[in-house]
Amino acid sequence: QVQLVESGGGLVQPGGSLRLSCAASGSITELGTMAWYRQAPGNQRELVASISSGGRTNYADSVKGRFTISRSNVKRTAYLQMNSLKPEDTAVYYCNADLRAIALPTLKNYWGQGTQVTVSS
Repeated sequence: QVQLVESGGGLVQPGGSLRLSCAASGSITELGTMAWYRQAPGNQRELVASISSGGRTNYADSVKGRFTISRSNVKRTAYLQMNSLKPEDTAVYYCNADLRAIALPTLKNYWGQGTQVTVSS
């Protein structure tokens, strides 16, 4: 089975840092663009950052300069380093990725289960 599993969420004080991980597991032959989304209560799910298979990155204006997305193709894992966290960063963070399962001819989009990030004093 193919899954995206997030980890690293938790409670942090304003100004603090967290590092989220998203591991793609299962029999996959290709891992394309990976991204982090977030959804706060009452808000729409929004794109936070993305990184292509070649390492090209994109960030939401609200997190530029504070968050860094990266990936390890060997580990099949994407990371989101979050610094200078603000209360408004509080949300469930979801991993998203385009990947090809071994039995499929093309890439398919997958979502992780989400991990809670709470920024509060």
